Amino acid sequence: MALPRIVILGAGPAGLGAARQLRKLGKAHVTVLEQQSVPGGNAGSFEVSGMRVDFGSHRLHPATSPEIMADIKELLGDDLLDRPRHGRIGLRGRWIHFPLKPADLLLKLDPGFALGSLRDMVTKPFRGRGSDASFADVLMASLGPTICESFYFPYAVKMWGMTGYQLSAIQAKRRVSASSFTKLIAKVMKSVPGFKPAGGGRFFYPRHGFGQISKAYAEEAVRYGADIRYSTRVTKLTAPATEQQPWLVSLESGNGSEQMEADYVWSTIPISVLAKLMGDAVPAPVHEAAVSIKSRAMILIYLVLPTPQFTEYDAHYFPSADMRITRLSEPKNYSDRGIPADRTVICAELPCSLTDDVWTMDDVALGELVAKDLSTAGVPLPVAPVSVHTRRLGQAYPIYNIGYERWFGVLDAWVDTLPKLLSYGRQGLFAHDNTHHALAMAYAATECLEDSGFRRDRWQEYRAAFERHVVED
Repeated sequence: MALPRIVILGAGPAGLGAARQLRKLGKAHVTVLEQQSVPGGNAGSFEVSGMRVDFGSHRLHPATSPEIMADIKELLGDDLLDRPRHGRIGLRGRWIHFPLKPADLLLKLDPGFALGSLRDMVTKPFRGRGSDASFADVLMASLGPTICESFYFPYAVKMWGMTGYQLSAIQAKRRVSASSFTKLIAKVMKSVPGFKPAGGGRFFYPRHGFGQISKAYAEEAVRYGADIRYSTRVTKLTAPATEQQPWLVSLESGNGSEQMEADYVWSTIPISVLAKLMGDAVPAPVHEAAVSIKSRAMILIYLVLPTPQFTEYDAHYFPSADMRITRLSEPKNYSDRGIPADRTVICAELPCSLTDDVWTMDDVALGELVAKDLSTAGVPLPVAPVSVHTRRLGQAYPIYNIGYERWFGVLDAWVDTLPKLLSYGRQGLFAHDNTHHALAMAYAATECLEDSGFRRDRWQEYRAAFERHVVED
């Protein structure tokens, strides 16, 4: 029996994980189409001033499934580093270690915040279950006003551009891992030695940047026979009229225009973009849904500092409403390579919309914005940056505003009507997920492909499991 031809759209972890698995298991001929010149997507890495940096703060979490973790360890060998987490949160004028530590909470919390949180915990049984109408309702009922009003509510406005009452309750369930006092206490106790198996308060990180994971998957997929085409843009998808006919994939690259046939199309690109690629063949309600689901944009601002280190911390979190940036990371501290010795890079994350004034700011102005925010936070730059570099992500992560489920449901149901089309991965399922979740989807999709065809029933079982994913901070 001839192997099916699968075209995968996107060379991020979900696309590359599937390409590697499909070829390793000999299940299909695989072609991966990627519009960028390198693998990884938003989970990739690149160089700034001689240092490897990521698209923001990325870690490989110990929650990664044993099968996937074993594969990554085999692919990276000694380059996969086991690192302690060492971040901090600026909260009401105090710095609290993140992940949370019991001693830190006792000694460093603002007294008013500590007493308010304790009061909210004690009075929780009397508040009732509350409503599941919104992100704010869920967290207010479970955590109380002190934590919500000091941390989650202002952070929500910065992260998603909406108040907690405009966001779906699903946002709280999928994006907030410590969404109750029980979960919060468990999160704190993970840092206590002996409380849980090794892994609490630690993460894995590749020696040469987070993108080394995607690069390793890409290289192994090619060794097994996958065809990965970079700098290639898909311009149109034409669905087959019957199961027996192929998909037609129109594309453009440095070699000109081309059309290729595929028995299956597996798409990891945003599901809204997937709909646009099919043009007039898509029903009007699907096009309406594609423009109705929203994603948050992100500007990543990299400041090169002529000093060996900015701080000892790998990441700083800034929930305060009087600052624009939400997080600052120092890549050099993730890999602990210590090179180059004379400079470091810090990366500030600035969520925004494409219509915000900051989206069109030049690099110098954005560097000044970061410097001002750091001064406000009490961690001013020790020296002036020698250069500022930026990257703009138009679709950094989904916005689960109230009612988004309707629009995503329309798109999801439409995909199910098309023969041999699979939309998966973070962007394909409009999901807040980590890299290990995206790889889990890739491995699951590969498992569902059998000699008789793709097992939709089995895939739906996996989909139910994916909906229980909670983002690891």
